[in-house]
Amino acid sequence: MTVLKTAARTLGLIAALGALTSIAIADAAKGPLRVGTNAGFAPPIEAAVAVAKAQGLDVKLIEFTDPVTPNTSLANGEIDLNYFQHKPFLDVVKAARSFDLEPVGIGIANKTGLFSKKYKSLDELPVGARVALAGDPFNFGRGLELLEAAGLIKLKPDHGPQVNVDAVIDNPKKLRFLEIDFHQLPQSLNEVDLAHGYTHFLKASGVIDPHAALFWEPINPRYGIVFVAQPKNKDDPRIAQFIKIYQTAPEVRAVLDKQYGDLYVRLWERE
Repeated sequence: MTVLKTAARTLGLIAALGALTSIAIADAAKGPLRVGTNAGFAPPIEAAVAVAKAQGLDVKLIEFTDPVTPNTSLANGEIDLNYFQHKPFLDVVKAARSFDLEPVGIGIANKTGLFSKKYKSLDELPVGARVALAGDPFNFGRGLELLEAAGLIKLKPDHGPQVNVDAVIDNPKKLRFLEIDFHQLPQSLNEVDLAHGYTHFLKASGVIDPHAALFWEPINPRYGIVFVAQPKNKDDPRIAQFIKIYQTAPEVRAVLDKQYGDLYVRLWERE
């Protein structure tokens, strides 16, 4: 009986070791966690990658230069996680491209507002003032909603998520809306009367003090930047570890503070 028990224990140990080896091989086959982002969000992600390496988590950072490829690469399995967009933008992309992607963690929200180099208050805006808003459909609508929040226009109550000028039902100052490339909004302040300013771009451009908004957009979690993955990978412990590093590591916080100053919000602290 003793020999049989010993043999059984040995077989059990071998089976257990085999299972552990299989898990190790499967994890190794995954390779590094591949994370996509863009230049605007790269510095804190780079800091998170360095912290992850110190913790034994191998992360490969891929930096994209356009807003399309990060989601295409994620949907195709070329990367495991991306971080560059808010959920309404993701929803538009998913509807247009039938991508099966979902948010798996919350990041920061950059403050935005209405800026002018010509006027010191919204009351000074003349009739027919030219207002620059981001030219893509979603952020153009966001700009219109900001103008409404500032009391400059009124929109249809049921205008939906992608707002256009057809939703404007009251425009007492007869504002003229200009669609400007998202990244060129800071420079547009040299020409227009008012512009929707994204503070991280304003800070980088030096065109105007990014603290000098005439009206601030109310902080809305829906515009927070999210970590996005394929649903089948949402429980990957590497993803959870990397997001936790981004949210809690002092090294990442230092880079966030340096890059954005007091012009951003850590949304995970508000959940």
